[in-house]
Amino acid sequence: MTDGPVRSSVPTMKPTGDVLAALRKLMKNLPNNLGSINAYIIPSNDAHQSEYLAARDERRAFVSGFDGSAGTAVVTDREALLWTDGRYYQQATKQLDTNWTLMRDGQPTTPSIDAWLAKALQPGSRVGVDANLITAAAWTPLQTSLKTAGCTLLPVSPNLVDLLWTDQPAVPHNPLLPLATTFTGATVAEKLAIVREKLTDKRASVLVVSALDEIAWLLNLRGTDIDYNPVFFSYVIVTPDALYLFIDAGQMQPAVEEHFRANGVTVEVRGYEEIHTVLRELAASTPPPAGGGPLVWISSGSSYALVALVPEERRLHDITPINLMKAVKNETEAKGMRDCHVRDGVALCQYFAWLERCLKDGTAVDEISGAARLEELRSRQAHYKGLSFTTISASGPNGSIIHYHPLPETNRPITAQELYLCDSGAQYLDGTTDVTRTMHFGQPTAEEIRAFTHVLKGQIALGTAIFPRKVKGQFLDTIARKALWDIGLDYGHGTGHGIGHFLNVHEGPMGIGIRLMPNDPGLEENMFLSNEPGYYKDGQFGIRIEDIVQVVTANVGTNFDGRGALTFSTVTMCPIQTRLIDASLLTVRERDHINAYHQTVLDTLGPLLREANDQETLDWLARETKPI
Repeated sequence: MTDGPVRSSVPTMKPTGDVLAALRKLMKNLPNNLGSINAYIIPSNDAHQSEYLAARDERRAFVSGFDGSAGTAVVTDREALLWTDGRYYQQATKQLDTNWTLMRDGQPTTPSIDAWLAKALQPGSRVGVDANLITAAAWTPLQTSLKTAGCTLLPVSPNLVDLLWTDQPAVPHNPLLPLATTFTGATVAEKLAIVREKLTDKRASVLVVSALDEIAWLLNLRGTDIDYNPVFFSYVIVTPDALYLFIDAGQMQPAVEEHFRANGVTVEVRGYEEIHTVLRELAASTPPPAGGGPLVWISSGSSYALVALVPEERRLHDITPINLMKAVKNETEAKGMRDCHVRDGVALCQYFAWLERCLKDGTAVDEISGAARLEELRSRQAHYKGLSFTTISASGPNGSIIHYHPLPETNRPITAQELYLCDSGAQYLDGTTDVTRTMHFGQPTAEEIRAFTHVLKGQIALGTAIFPRKVKGQFLDTIARKALWDIGLDYGHGTGHGIGHFLNVHEGPMGIGIRLMPNDPGLEENMFLSNEPGYYKDGQFGIRIEDIVQVVTANVGTNFDGRGALTFSTVTMCPIQTRLIDASLLTVRERDHINAYHQTVLDTLGPLLREANDQETLDWLARETKPI
């Protein structure tokens, strides 16, 4: 899956005149006697800076009608603007009504939000934002830029959109799922001991954890408060002798309390909203470590509302140790990731074999019914817990919308006359999957074959790269793009994202892309990332080939002067359609690689399909893995 969640597939345009008029009225007369503001910023975040959102946090979508995952709205007394990146230009154009101006973020002529505000507003103007929805890292430069222009950035509470949204969904508080150490590979007590060692190393006494996937990983718990993401709304504070969990009391069932006892930890449970009171008290009352140093370790990726509770001189702004620990899978987690991709591969092959037969038999299948069939096949696999994101089931021109998923009004039949792009994944107790295959069940055009083959060349180049240990993922991005650049093509999304272990399908802090990832610690063994170059011709077709790869030690003679040599091992098990490959464009090395990969897929999945007595899929797999 490309680097951003799928939320919609360009449904009908929403009229926004009334909600904008009501919002502007509130801006002129803020609650709590805060006066007025001249501009209001509406980010896409929740209070935990989650990539995916619960329905109640879709504030920017409610105001603008645009429901892509990435985008920030800015409303003034006269204008309404939406900034979003290249993944969503098509979608935003179709979803924004005439009240809105689309700001194509990433294009050289598009100003940043702070630059636009500084130019558009008069000196003395005030800009408001909900401080729970903006990170400290984003607040500081925005505040500085506005101050330079003579303007003020103001935290506004309560959220103005919440005051207008009369049928806003409730905050979800769903039951928690304790995860056994047979899946996690480490107890909470063992993880906590390492976290506390890191606290000592940093001379800090308090660690604040606001990212939901970090909390779930640390506590060996999973939830369902956000669709597709097995997380739950909560905060955690770690001190040398206490572990605080801030959560809705109704989620603390006896099974969760027993889980903590079995994991060797005592947890002090507080109400979700008490995080602010407790953090303020700890920051003010806890003495600094012996010898001085910062007191409170809080990531600059946390909300400004949280960070502001800690006096500036007592803050340690750094990526949390949990973020790094989670990214490097232990041996149990790594095995689970490999195992679940094998089972996932069985379901994928069953789906594509079924789909091919349906098209040959004349049985109608469309994007929605195809996605439903794939989900049903996955649900038969061991340890299945649900999808990891909404399936991108895209036929023909819909494939050119990078973050498409089918809705009744956009649903197209899957035919033998068009490319079909399927980007999908699942959550299993032992891991998370994400895979994209692009198929043609008839005769692809010369243009489609040429583009597909160059996407594949880039995918092979990255998947077989040998690189120094701890190299930043950004430095590998060009490897995947060069084959496309050689023929004047490119794609508007990242090349690789980290992936969680029965957690979020997109996981930092590492990644592979053009954009700088300031917290990227460098690649090391047992990190898992996607490898997914693509090409999209607007209104005609889309191509993406995506595997999940494990970072492993490279068996080569050199070790980069002692740094260590690494490479990738592909864990995704599903053939890449050879019908779309022009073998004459491949080098001998590339051809050998795809043939060896297909032999591995056949050797791995073949016995499982024979055991399941699934001759149809086995025959399909044998045909699809024939050497080229």
